[in-house]
Amino acid sequence: MKRGDLYRVAHPSSRDPKKHRVFVVMSRQAVIDSRFSTVTCAPLYSAHDGLSTQVLLGVEDGLKHESSIHCDELVSLSKSALTNYIGTLPPQKIELLNQALRIALDIPD
Repeated sequence: MKRGDLYRVAHPSSRDPKKHRVFVVMSRQAVIDSRFSTVTCAPLYSAHDGLSTQVLLGVEDGLKHESSIHCDELVSLSKSALTNYIGTLPPQKIELLNQALRIALDIPD
């Protein structure tokens, strides 16, 4: 597992109406490799509102349809829930993700 990996998670929460949702791993590698049982992830939604905290993804990224990563909705997921690997974001999408995360957390450049 590494930062930028995409996983399909079954029943991610009781409030989520979908049976499955895709998440991207956001935690730094030191946390991923540690004994912590959870990692920080961002959900993907088919809705894209054009916010600077959202990163567009598509079929070329291993998805079935256009979606966007929502950096305003970070969650902690158990590493054991991340078993259905979809793919890894390319470096240019990781940079867009970093930028969106800085905006979502109000971290200056």
